[in-house]
Amino acid sequence: MSALREVGPGPGLDSAAFAEARTACVPIVLRGIAAALPVTRAAASLEALCAYLLGFDAGETAQAFVGDPAIGGRYAYGGGADGFNFTRETLGLPAALARIALAAVDPGQPSVYCGSLPAEVHLPGFAEANAVPLVPAGVLPRLWIGNASTIACHYDRFDNLACVIAGERRFTLYPPDAIGDLYVGPIDHTMAGQPVSLAAGSAPDDPRYPRFARAAARAQTVTLAPGDALYLPKLWWHQVEATAPFNLLMNYWWDDFAGGPDSPYTALLLAMTTLADRPPAERAAWRAFFDHYAFRPEGHPLAHLPPERHGILADTRENRGRIRAFVMQLLRGG
Repeated sequence: MSALREVGPGPGLDSAAFAEARTACVPIVLRGIAAALPVTRAAASLEALCAYLLGFDAGETAQAFVGDPAIGGRYAYGGGADGFNFTRETLGLPAALARIALAAVDPGQPSVYCGSLPAEVHLPGFAEANAVPLVPAGVLPRLWIGNASTIACHYDRFDNLACVIAGERRFTLYPPDAIGDLYVGPIDHTMAGQPVSLAAGSAPDDPRYPRFARAAARAQTVTLAPGDALYLPKLWWHQVEATAPFNLLMNYWWDDFAGGPDSPYTALLLAMTTLADRPPAERAAWRAFFDHYAFRPEGHPLAHLPPERHGILADTRENRGRIRAFVMQLLRGG
């Protein structure tokens, strides 16, 4: 697999060029694009960073992962009562930062990880003070704060710009079509919403995951320093290792190519319930129909007709709404 595309150091891309680059749906490393943000400058010391963040604190609480020192910050499935190797606690930002700071200097303390904190909820004013111009208008950041940690390999259903603010982050990436070789866990019993790879991060040659070697051969790894960012298109698998005792990442999620209110994931779930148990020959027939109408490797399914005869398949917002209404009627039994 070719090396990751890198841009920078410095701004490197303007918003228009970045938007054009995203149509390729491949990761892009953007060096230094967040280096001049006030929060990145404050991250020169742990004390200064905590003070900066607390200056925006709205007093809200959030769920934190708390891990015994023995797990080394590797939050995963385990033998606990709920099937995980960590516990969950509800903490306010001052308490969370105090415990993270304590564990940063005392490895004998439990590690703490607070993820996906919406800035507008927990730190009002933070987003405006630390705007990243490349991000589409109206998209707001989330914060991920904690000690050294390894977050299991997973994917996102949205496009993602991840900006490292404090510490280093090492991303190990796998393309979407590696899914069959990653041995993905349950989709409804997860650590933080997304299913994870059980094979990524396992011991080499683990006999439970014989196909993982094919995915490992396609892996790409990149290390981001404070101020660096990584653009990840939706469905790219990524394991994230925060290597410093205290880490802060700021990310943005959005759907670059949404044509309506429904996510493709909705269609995937419905397809699983309607197609997965049908005979192989019938599944192959439906695959041909999905390719023809949805994935369109040979172009629009009605390209042989003039546009005015495309009917409900004409690519307009109104027609997408008509199809959605028809599907909803079918689901209701109409």
